[in-house]
Amino acid sequence: MTQRIAFVTGAMGGIGTAVCQAFAKAGHKVVAAYHPQFDNPDEWTKEMAAVGFTGFVLVSGDVSDIESCKAMVADAEAKAGGPIDILVNNAGITKDRMFAKMEKDQWDAVINTNLTSLFNMTKQVSANMASRGWGRIINISSVNGVKGQAGQTNYSAAKAGVIGFTKALAAELAAKGVTVNAIAPGYIATKMVLAIKPEVLQSIIDSVPMKRLGTPEEMGGACTYLASEVAGFMTGATLNINGGLYYQ
Repeated sequence: MTQRIAFVTGAMGGIGTAVCQAFAKAGHKVVAAYHPQFDNPDEWTKEMAAVGFTGFVLVSGDVSDIESCKAMVADAEAKAGGPIDILVNNAGITKDRMFAKMEKDQWDAVINTNLTSLFNMTKQVSANMASRGWGRIINISSVNGVKGQAGQTNYSAAKAGVIGFTKALAAELAAKGVTVNAIAPGYIATKMVLAIKPEVLQSIIDSVPMKRLGTPEEMGGACTYLASEVAGFMTGATLNINGGLYYQ
């Protein structure tokens, strides 16, 4: 198998961590991108080493800022020793509020981090992928970007935009050997979700036909597949991984 250089944004969250581990297991060199204000790279690195994962390339920055993204990719390529082959746009935030009470800064923060970040990051690597004739771009959407969710007009709009971005860019890059796909996870058993009040969490689980949460490892496995050679004929697709919660 050819070793690739994989860049994962939001790498130190629940899904991001699982994606980094899955790529490392697949033999790739993994660049873990984190936000210096919200993540603790030393603690994350220790946690990864404790379960047998070492050798990650760490870079920090803000995906909502294009100049920061330029600097992150330059740093990553210098440290990894080559251009980015696989990009996973995973970084995201929530600032939930019913629309009648939602403030402009709550809207802007979510749109910029969850959607504009795709432009900021993908712009740094897509042309180089196309010129080399190989690349994988994987964008993390959400079930709520597909079906909508009260209290999340900002988040649902951004995650729906991720799917539109994916389809359009896939069409542009299809003949260049670069695939662009999305994953729309349902409720996943990350630390953040598991911290929800037990009665609320149970009501969420009850709403899922499979009667369980998804695992971060299942998301990592999906990313590994989309980044593989055998997924080379798949582009512009959205994988709905939600336990049967919602079908397009």
